[in-house]
Amino acid sequence: QMEVEESGGGLVQSGESLRLPCTISGTGDIIAEDWYRQAPGKQRELIARISSGSGTTYGDSVLGRFAISKDNAKNTVYLFMNNLRPEDTAVYYCHVEYVYSADIIHRLDAWGQGIEVTVSS
Repeated sequence: QMEVEESGGGLVQSGESLRLPCTISGTGDIIAEDWYRQAPGKQRELIARISSGSGTTYGDSVLGRFAISKDNAKNTVYLFMNNLRPEDTAVYYCHVEYVYSADIIHRLDAWGQGIEVTVSS
């Protein structure tokens, strides 16, 4: 199995930036790493994904403001959040998709506990 842990959350003001690191541990072969968020009373939303080949995709709500990157040597994926808005307030979750070489047909995943980001007006 693999384990995921987010950090770097907190309270910021509108227009400011924040970086969220996510550390990944375990022996699986990573297919992709993702960031989701869930605002109060709303569904969990995929906001960014980076593949094992470093290709990226973004949700429409954050496109142009957020960026995802990874440092394989540090086993860390980052979410860079720029020009934050009050509507970005949510719990942010890191997620990893992976397989084991001996059983590549079965895709597995793991979630972090989530970390709060609050953006004030």
